[in-house]
Amino acid sequence: MSPTGLSCNLANHGLQSSLIFCHVFPSLHSYGLCCSRDHGSLLSMAKRILIVRLSAIGDSILSVPVLTSLRRNFPTAEIGWVTERASAQLIQGHPALDQLFVTSKSTFKKPRDLWELGKQLRQWKPDITLDLQGLTKSSLIAWLSGAKNRIGFHHGHFDGRELSTWFNNQLFQADAEHIVDRGLELLGLLGVSDKRVEFNLPEMIQDTEFADKVLQSIHFKSPFAIVNVGAGWPSKIWPSDRYASVAKHLGQLWGVPSLVVWSGEQERAAAEQVIGQSGGFAQLSPSTTLTQLRSLIRRSCLFIGSDTGPMHLSVAVGTPTVGMIGPMPIQRVRPYGANNVGIQKGRLPESRLSDRKSDCVPMLSIQIEDVILACDTIMLRLDQARAKAAQLTDTSETALIRSSCIQ
Repeated sequence: MSPTGLSCNLANHGLQSSLIFCHVFPSLHSYGLCCSRDHGSLLSMAKRILIVRLSAIGDSILSVPVLTSLRRNFPTAEIGWVTERASAQLIQGHPALDQLFVTSKSTFKKPRDLWELGKQLRQWKPDITLDLQGLTKSSLIAWLSGAKNRIGFHHGHFDGRELSTWFNNQLFQADAEHIVDRGLELLGLLGVSDKRVEFNLPEMIQDTEFADKVLQSIHFKSPFAIVNVGAGWPSKIWPSDRYASVAKHLGQLWGVPSLVVWSGEQERAAAEQVIGQSGGFAQLSPSTTLTQLRSLIRRSCLFIGSDTGPMHLSVAVGTPTVGMIGPMPIQRVRPYGANNVGIQKGRLPESRLSDRKSDCVPMLSIQIEDVILACDTIMLRLDQARAKAAQLTDTSETALIRSSCIQ
């Protein structure tokens, strides 16, 4: 059968579709779908490892610590990653990555494209795949790669869903709650116990130059805050007037102006509302790519936004972050790390997770005062750190003067 003759609807994630693929790719069928292997023997096979995390942008960013951990623990291994175009621009050029395979959402609607992706991956010959997404599409790609050892999650609410437990043949029951920690736990099947979290996202010269020009044009000097008004789901959007109140507070109390970032005309309109109600303490960012946004966030002292890709990007580049969490469990998606603050005032019960993209009640339950308190906590911490650093500098200079006098 040719790829053009393949007639299956992957959107339905049916068993029949998967069996069709077994027939279409007979060379892969010999690997089996449910074979098992002694986990200890995987260590000797970790020579070429393929990460499969296609989307979303935020979740892809939260998967980067798995990449850096693999590089630390398998320094001579070749490491590849399959992802969609939106996430690819942030992962491209990462020092821990050897090979990036870029696909798109339309790949699963075009059998020929899926055929070609599988062929490309099989030519790379991975020994092991890590399915960090836990869906039919991600596990199917892992299977099509030809890897005999396909590591994934046991079935759960957010991981190991659909047919992933069928395509993956080394299943792990993660105990951690946060996406970052769960991904690192998955490496336990490779004998990795190192739970250190590192992102090490690269910085491109052209993005550095862009960020510098933007800040010069609006006469921003450090420190300044980034406000991100947008979100991928309606249920993750916080009202513009509330963002404006927070920006006004930062300007009045801390002398910190805000740069409001956006993507698309709808978000731009929301950003302009923030600026118009901020009392002159906020300015509009120009349109940015994700890598340009990464450079801008790196230069800020504070990021404020909801559970989105830019929020997790802020965490990844080390900017103190206030993250507002709507319908999703805060333990899973909060801004990672002790320097950041996650806020959640309500969440949907598991019985209503199907409404997580549309139910705005949890997000609207977060009040202006909640976010201001989180911002003040971080700003006070930054002030104390600066004061301590200045004190250490003064002490060092005094010691140097005294040493010179003695000599």
